[in-house]
Amino acid sequence: MPEGHSIHRLARQLGDLFEGQQLGVSSPQGRFAAGAALLDGRVLTRARAHGKHLYLDFTAPEDPSDVLVLRSHLGIYGAWSFAGDETFAAASSIGAPRRVGERETGSAEAEAVAYDDAGRVVPEAPVGAVRARLVGEHGWADLRGPALCTVETPEEARAAEAKLGPDPLDPQADPEPFLAAAGRSRRAIGVLLMEQNVVSGIGNIFRAESLFRRGVDPLRPANSLTREELLGLWEENVALMAVGVRVGRIITTDPEDRPGVPESEAWPEHANYVYHRHGQDCLHCGATVLKRDLNGRGLYWCPVCQA
Repeated sequence: MPEGHSIHRLARQLGDLFEGQQLGVSSPQGRFAAGAALLDGRVLTRARAHGKHLYLDFTAPEDPSDVLVLRSHLGIYGAWSFAGDETFAAASSIGAPRRVGERETGSAEAEAVAYDDAGRVVPEAPVGAVRARLVGEHGWADLRGPALCTVETPEEARAAEAKLGPDPLDPQADPEPFLAAAGRSRRAIGVLLMEQNVVSGIGNIFRAESLFRRGVDPLRPANSLTREELLGLWEENVALMAVGVRVGRIITTDPEDRPGVPESEAWPEHANYVYHRHGQDCLHCGATVLKRDLNGRGLYWCPVCQA
C-alpha cells in the first residue's frame, strides 16, 4: 500500500496537471458511473492529501460555492496512471503494482495524441478496469482498483477527515492528538504507528525506520514511552516523509551510513536501515536484523539498537 508521501506527491501532480481546468469525468468500468456523472464538466479547484486519502475538489463552473469532493484511497491494489501530450511527459504512475518499492512506478512518456476542434486532447480507449477517468486539456488520468472512490459534499469529506489522525506531512498539523492517543494506549507502539486514526500516512517502511532511528523497541507499550520519546517519533516521521515527497522514494539512511552513495542512488540497497534487511547485519551495531509479524505486516527491527 502506498504510504502517505506518495499520496501527497499524487495530489501535487494532479493539481499541477489539472487545477483550474474543466474536466471530463467518466467511469469506463461503470462502477463509479453515478459519481462520475456528478463531477463531469466541473472544474478541479484543489487537490490535496491527508495521510493515505486523496481529496479532489470539483466546483461548478457557474457557481463557485457549489463544490463536490472526490475522495479516494488506493488501498493495496489501487493506482493512478497518466497519459497525454508533452505537458504530461513528467507525469508518473502512482500506486500498485510497485516493482521498485513504495514510490511511483516510473515516468510516463508523452503520447502522440489527437485533439478535438476545441484544441483539447482526445484520450485513447481505456485499458483494463478503469474506475474513474479525468480528462483535461492536455491529457488524462485513470484510476484503477482503489479501495475507496466516492463523491461527497465538503461537509461529508470534513467529517471523514476528522476521523483521521494528524498527518506528519501537514505543516499545520498538531501532534497532540497522536501524543494523547499513544499515551493512553497499552498496545505496542509498532501497532499504533500504523493506525490511521492515530497518525495518518505512516506505513510499514516509515514505521520500521522511524522506530530504528529513535532506538525504540516496536513492542513497547505505547504508554510506556515518555512524551519526549513519542514526540521524537513524530518528528522523525515528519523529516523522513518529507524526504519521500522530495525524492519520490523512501530513503531513511544518513549519508555517513552509505559513504559515497548519493541520495538519488541509494535505492534499494542503501536506502533503509532495517526494512527488508531480515538476516543481514545491522548497519550500526552488526547484530542480525530480525523480522516478525505485527498486526498483519512484517516488522523489521534490530534487537540491540532497539532494546
